[in-house]
Amino acid sequence: MNNHLFSPVTKEFLQAVWEAQEGRLTGFLHSYVYARWPYLYISIASGEHPLARMLAAISRAWKRVSPRRKSRNFLSPSVTQASGTPADIYHGKVMPYAPARELLSVNQPINLPDLEQVIPYVRARAFIQQHPDRILAVQCPCRLSRKNPCLPIDVCLVFGEPFASFTIQHYPDRARWISPEEASEILEREDARGRVHHAFFAEMMLGRMFAICNCCSCCCTAIQAHQRGTPMLASSGYVAQVDSHKCSACNTCESRCNFGALRLVNGSTAVDDQLCMGCGVCVSNCPQGAISLRREAAKGTPLDILELIGS
Repeated sequence: MNNHLFSPVTKEFLQAVWEAQEGRLTGFLHSYVYARWPYLYISIASGEHPLARMLAAISRAWKRVSPRRKSRNFLSPSVTQASGTPADIYHGKVMPYAPARELLSVNQPINLPDLEQVIPYVRARAFIQQHPDRILAVQCPCRLSRKNPCLPIDVCLVFGEPFASFTIQHYPDRARWISPEEASEILEREDARGRVHHAFFAEMMLGRMFAICNCCSCCCTAIQAHQRGTPMLASSGYVAQVDSHKCSACNTCESRCNFGALRLVNGSTAVDDQLCMGCGVCVSNCPQGAISLRREAAKGTPLDILELIGS
């Protein structure tokens, strides 16, 4: 394998990481490990890798001797207190299909350094994109870590620099350059399959948004952690609503919901607003067109990129 450690692409990425981490060596190393070996990193995080059990035991021991941190309500837009979980530094913003597609259509540099109301986390909430039209279709680390993953595999979209060039340099067999139009087609196909679109932010990736993933609850490490109580995901800012006159009680939406927010009650579908993340999968997949999304202020502000950049 070629050694890319001293390549211009790697140097550019590491310089950006060093500046973002403000010279913190541990943060710098964490960023490099995450970006350089994402498949190993996610496999351990998912619990599928043999090292996961050992590292979990070390983590539990550390928590017993380290000061306890208070948790916070992840549905609240407040960012005044950290959750004390990995979600503080790595998290996703749920996006319905249309806003996700619009995000990929932007062909100008984006500089939104602080999305406090959109991404309600203490860290990793900046949207700063250079060359947003440089997009990769990447094999999903979550799916590859599973024994029987959902298909297709190459459904993660990494875009902007220095992320895209660094990724394909190290994983040319697991990533490919695609156009914004091809990225939109992947989103459309995954939406039809009932996948949730997430814009992912990570402190390890310069504290910025670096990828749009198309996720399923059976493979996605973030969805599974979220369902176990770790606040990995921020709501889209919407909740589903059902027109009971149109609902045929076919149960399609309940079977497609990745968050367990829909149930048949007295011959019609009911929505649990607390569980609903406003992903819109039920809207796209309802045969009767009985479901729509409505804005819900308590769920935070949508990641509407065109509105945020003033287009």
